[in-house]
Amino acid sequence: MLALMREAERYPAIRAGVIQATGLNNGPSPPGLQAEYGAGQQAARARLASTAIADLPSIAAWRRAFSAFGAKPTQYRNAAEALLRRLAKQGDIPAVNTLVDIGNLVSIRYAIPVAVIDLGSIAGSITVRFATGSELFTDLGSAASIHPDPGEVIFADRDNMVSARRWCWRQSAQSATSAATVGALIVTEALHETAAPEIASAVTDLTALLTTYQPGARLTSCTLPAP
Repeated sequence: MLALMREAERYPAIRAGVIQATGLNNGPSPPGLQAEYGAGQQAARARLASTAIADLPSIAAWRRAFSAFGAKPTQYRNAAEALLRRLAKQGDIPAVNTLVDIGNLVSIRYAIPVAVIDLGSIAGSITVRFATGSELFTDLGSAASIHPDPGEVIFADRDNMVSARRWCWRQSAQSATSAATVGALIVTEALHETAAPEIASAVTDLTALLTTYQPGARLTSCTLPAP
């Protein structure tokens, strides 16, 4: 499903939660999810009124990790920070589809990245590892593939196709979910001091949301490293 390699040695604080979901019927978010998403955004805005995004422990930890593998954190913002900055600036994060909205809701709730990857885009399983620079990545909105920088952390499958660059900075065009998505790999990761319990809570929330809004789904979950 998903494996951590040498980055777990260099970043021993990393904790991840993984859900494999099949039997999905993705589409626009139903009214109940829209209401939860709106309430989650309102709660996140309230928290940001008293705490700067960069001072959130989870965000600060990701900034340190990005710096460690050579990605300037103010240029390449982890997915959770990018969402929170968008929310603070625009006051709203528009709905995309049920799976994306579930991931974004949990991401802003805990200030941790949540990736929702279409299983149909993956050859074999995904490994989170350091890039050699030979892999291929296609950005959203682009038809051209590029190579990641050697040494950056990537999500790559057995064919060296990259689903995410700079760890949790940006997903590929192929990995994005759509109305055709019937299976997804949902990954949430954190490095801060309370990462383990917060990842566990995030997986519980993701599972509950999927059970409610994707009632036909079959779910398998785990945490990494295994306790």
